[in-house]
Amino acid sequence: MSTTAAPAAAPTAASTAPGSTALQDARVQLAEAVDHLGYDEGTFAMLATPRREITVNVPLRLDDGSVSLFVGHRVQHNLSRGPAKGGLRYSPHVTLDEVRALAMWMTWKCALLDVPYGGAKGGIRIDPREHSEAELERLTRRYTSEILPVIGPDKDIPAPDIGTDERTMAWIMDTYSVTQGHTVPGIVTGKPLALGGSLGRASATSRGVVHVALAALGQRGIRPAGASAAVQGFGKVGRDAARFLAQAGTAVVAVSDQYGAVHRAGGIDVEALAAHVDATGGVPGFAGADPVPAAELLELDVDLLVPAAVEGVITEANAPRVRARVVVEGANGPTTPGADRVLADAGVLVVPDILANAGGVVVSYFEWVQANQAYWWGEDEVERRLAERILAAWRGVVDCAAQRGLTLRAAATALAVQRVTEAHRLRGLYP
Repeated sequence: MSTTAAPAAAPTAASTAPGSTALQDARVQLAEAVDHLGYDEGTFAMLATPRREITVNVPLRLDDGSVSLFVGHRVQHNLSRGPAKGGLRYSPHVTLDEVRALAMWMTWKCALLDVPYGGAKGGIRIDPREHSEAELERLTRRYTSEILPVIGPDKDIPAPDIGTDERTMAWIMDTYSVTQGHTVPGIVTGKPLALGGSLGRASATSRGVVHVALAALGQRGIRPAGASAAVQGFGKVGRDAARFLAQAGTAVVAVSDQYGAVHRAGGIDVEALAAHVDATGGVPGFAGADPVPAAELLELDVDLLVPAAVEGVITEANAPRVRARVVVEGANGPTTPGADRVLADAGVLVVPDILANAGGVVVSYFEWVQANQAYWWGEDEVERRLAERILAAWRGVVDCAAQRGLTLRAAATALAVQRVTEAHRLRGLYP
């Protein structure tokens, strides 16, 4: 096990240039905010570098008796506004730089929504589809035991992400609780209701995406009822986002997942598509729509595009072909800085991830509060509080963008960076 600070040679605001990785993109966004706010290079270096990160080697005894080794990470980007908070993903594409970027974006997300957390993220480089439930449980428990020194309900609170779910959170909660000698429900969020999870948590990110998407369509003078939408990704975020959009009267004309994409001009029956995916494991083969190349979904002539899969899918190369009037980022970092500039020049309204998909961390915060109080709220109360908080953040970002002449992303990042920097200033530098 190794615990280190992030690289000492973090790039300066002046020297940072757009790149192809999530971390480079995150640092470009930070550099632009720092320049806009007039902060110095020391502030940039401090905010561009994680406060703490841990890399662990996780041995796993497979069901056949053999042993494989997997690499896991946990990065805590900032702790100035409260304990760290962020998801844990299982993916064969996990890298330390990706986890660093996601932790940074989580810091901005928490600050923007005024949630008293700093940003964190975790990941293990593994394809969970290739492993049994028993293997994943052993992996999760060993990973949890390796990172025990840096997690806790007042230190760092994990949550589900790509490749993990409420079952994963139950294993983490149990492993941590066993080491403490008593049950600690506040160690994770996104856990099963029977273990102290919150009503409304599973669909919270999707609900937040749709609250913001409907507001953004309205700002563009587009009525949600009768508007058209394309949703990239049909997993934790995209599936329910498509469902809620359809319930609002928006025609979801295209949907994709990692296996393929389908399109129907009059709108897809989202419930029928969900049933098909449950039965077959993927979008391809759905009888209620026509197959299309997955890359074309991003370029369809629609009112609303929701990239809800992974980072870096809208780039300088394909951004000129994006014809959506509004892009609402359900995924973290789906639009690169170069693509942002292209879309802004084309008049496309882009609602950034740190606002659009913040519903999950908002209701995670609600779950943490409920666990600490041992008092649980009703689903209507959870959803009402979520709508109030995320729409208040939307209005704040829109007002900031108008007053300062910024894009929504630049305004959202500037507001978040300003709040985190103010927390640093008020706390002072120790020693």
